[in-house]
Amino acid sequence: MSTIKVSLFSQVLKQIDRSIFNRLVEKHKTVKYSKGINTWTHFVSMLFMQFSKVDSLRDISNGLRSATGNLSHLGVKNAPCKSSFSYINQHRKALFFEELYFELLEQLEPCLAKRRKYAHRLKRKIFIMDSSIIPLCLSLFDWAKFRTKKGAIKLHAVLDYDTGLPSYAAITDGKKHDVKVAIDTVFPRDSVLVVDRAYVDYAWLYNLDSSGVFYVTRLKSNADIEIVECFLTNQKHEHVLNDEDLRLTGIYSSQKYPKKLRIVKVYDKENDQTLILLTNNLS
Repeated sequence: MSTIKVSLFSQVLKQIDRSIFNRLVEKHKTVKYSKGINTWTHFVSMLFMQFSKVDSLRDISNGLRSATGNLSHLGVKNAPCKSSFSYINQHRKALFFEELYFELLEQLEPCLAKRRKYAHRLKRKIFIMDSSIIPLCLSLFDWAKFRTKKGAIKLHAVLDYDTGLPSYAAITDGKKHDVKVAIDTVFPRDSVLVVDRAYVDYAWLYNLDSSGVFYVTRLKSNADIEIVECFLTNQKHEHVLNDEDLRLTGIYSSQKYPKKLRIVKVYDKENDQTLILLTNNLS
């Protein structure tokens, strides 16, 4: 049976806004069929399970019972028994905990509120992929060879734009090219992947297109292209300077990606920069 320090656990629980919690309890009517286990006790028990890394209802019940006398610090009167806990897991809707998660996420990370609203408007799942070099002391980590006198590892991560949380991460040596890791990553159909120019590998991009995945990246300055058709930009979008369909004309690039592509030239006022975005979303 695993246990955690009650004092630390209570400090974590104090970060939960009880007004938000109580409002969602009222909204979802989670007190119905409670079997004597109110929603807060259920919530505390589930968190206890995660923090203690226990894998059975018996361990959750026994673990909370071992904290008798300290349960009041957690806002819990009695530790639930195994059978009652099993019943409440079957009958209390998980939607309550899902909404609680996103409510707390937006409260603790306010910038996500606007981002999620924008993501919902797009009606597609958006993923952002990038990598970061983590420097290491080569004399201490001689296996992490990166430069002649520098050591490093590379963190490759995929961020879920909707939640602001990582959905995938991989750690490699510092010399590993970004595309080598990206090739082995699978994305849901109809989702949108945003990457920088380091990921412009036409064979991989064509594979994404064949899998029904949309992508947005930046056109390389040395790309050999032929403009197929130009479109007038909507006056409502003053930052959009140009919108064109194109084909790759390079010997190898045209073989790797034979289909049409689209470039949208936009002006970034904040950084006083013009960006040429490359995408397979032609609509």
